[in-house]
Amino acid sequence: MSFFTELAHQYIDGEWRTGRGSWDIIDFNPYNGEKLAALTVATGEEVDEAYRAAARAQPAWAAAGPHERRKVLERALSVLTSLREEVAAAIVEELGGTWSKAYFEVDLAAEFVRHAASYAVGTEGELLPSLTPGKENRVYREPVGVVGVISPFNYPLLVTLKSVAPALALGNAVVVKPNQNTPVVGGGVIAHVFERAGLPAGLLNVLVTDIAEIGDALIEHPVPKVISFSGSDTVGRHVAAVAARSLKRTVLQLSGNGAFVALDDLAEDGLDHAVEAAVFSRFVYQGQVCMAANRIFVDRRLESEFSRRFTERVAALRTGDPADPETDLGPVINPFQAEALTALVERAVADGATALLRGRTVGNLVEPTVLTGLPADSPLLRQEIFGPVALLVPFDGEEEAVRLVNDSPYGLAGAVHTADAERGVAFARRIETGMMHVNGSTIDDDPVAAFGGEKLSGIGRLNGPASVDAFTTQRWISVQHGRGTYPL
Repeated sequence: MSFFTELAHQYIDGEWRTGRGSWDIIDFNPYNGEKLAALTVATGEEVDEAYRAAARAQPAWAAAGPHERRKVLERALSVLTSLREEVAAAIVEELGGTWSKAYFEVDLAAEFVRHAASYAVGTEGELLPSLTPGKENRVYREPVGVVGVISPFNYPLLVTLKSVAPALALGNAVVVKPNQNTPVVGGGVIAHVFERAGLPAGLLNVLVTDIAEIGDALIEHPVPKVISFSGSDTVGRHVAAVAARSLKRTVLQLSGNGAFVALDDLAEDGLDHAVEAAVFSRFVYQGQVCMAANRIFVDRRLESEFSRRFTERVAALRTGDPADPETDLGPVINPFQAEALTALVERAVADGATALLRGRTVGNLVEPTVLTGLPADSPLLRQEIFGPVALLVPFDGEEEAVRLVNDSPYGLAGAVHTADAERGVAFARRIETGMMHVNGSTIDDDPVAAFGGEKLSGIGRLNGPASVDAFTTQRWISVQHGRGTYPL
């Protein structure tokens, strides 16, 4: 089947529909500009229809029981696995991801669905003792009801399923708004997978639309109890503010300004491994990853050799057609991003930075750039760079490294490389970030480990028990056995 022909629609209450808005979102291939699909936007009225459908369907889904929900999640896993090649091809076309990125995303998304299926039967309440004789305290885990999910363009299948799969497994209904750049991979594909898995109508709805059409209706609507948003901190703060007005719970996975740190005790093999990890951490999917290593800090004792090896490896990366198996870096998502990255590099060089490697920009293809010698007050050191631009920064000793890494309004992910793993752990625990990896990449995700950030990088966590907390509520019911006594 052609995903871009069949799945480029709204999906509301079990029906594939054309939106009722007055304009279209055009889905382009970011490499060659080919028009993949045109989707008429959903209106505010359709937002209401989707949420109302979700609210109608959810009670029966919760009542169906954990084993029935697990069966549907297991079938969804089977469907997604069977579509591995087709979904990967859609990622190459719609996102401009390379084949390695595409397979990585599909396979990891499948693992998240696999783990989510276990939440259906593995989520337990508690029986707690009471201060009152003859009384027991029962604490039940129950679904929140309806969850709104707003997902990004960079890993749309994976990031959307990180919320959708556990929310459904735990007995909720979901309304998804994918990013306008990836409406099929981030929306239509997911609806198709669960439709084929036999998920009852109304439990998963996909709305392709824009704030220009619906305003804040997705967040303000009275039905959803939780909003799970992944994207920039600018938009995330707006989501949080709107949700707070009606006391909705939010899970916010926001921007990063990741730090990769190479400590002074790295020997030959360790140094080479650190360089490899740093290149991956900065340049996977063209650097369009919230966990990417924006800043690469290197102890001054290693600076010269690390910089040489790092720049040589980056220079060897091939930028081009993501459908070519030999390509390492495909296009950035759109012309706006390409132009912004070009201007960012030009401004940095004008402000005194040295370009060890300066890539060209041709259309949406942005070749890698490596900058060093940035002034200490450079704004680039404190912002997210969503593209293939690396900043190399020397430091003198651990104390300065900790200070420099923490000098950021963000705190999502990072990595430290050292010959002594326990030294790395001690260093990692001093960093104000939600995730830190010793002798690994800044980019990592695991269905069982809490994922999320500190400071402007977000609120809340996903994965494992954290997803159960995010998409359930606790209800305390006490039972008095025998006659109670009362002071009045």
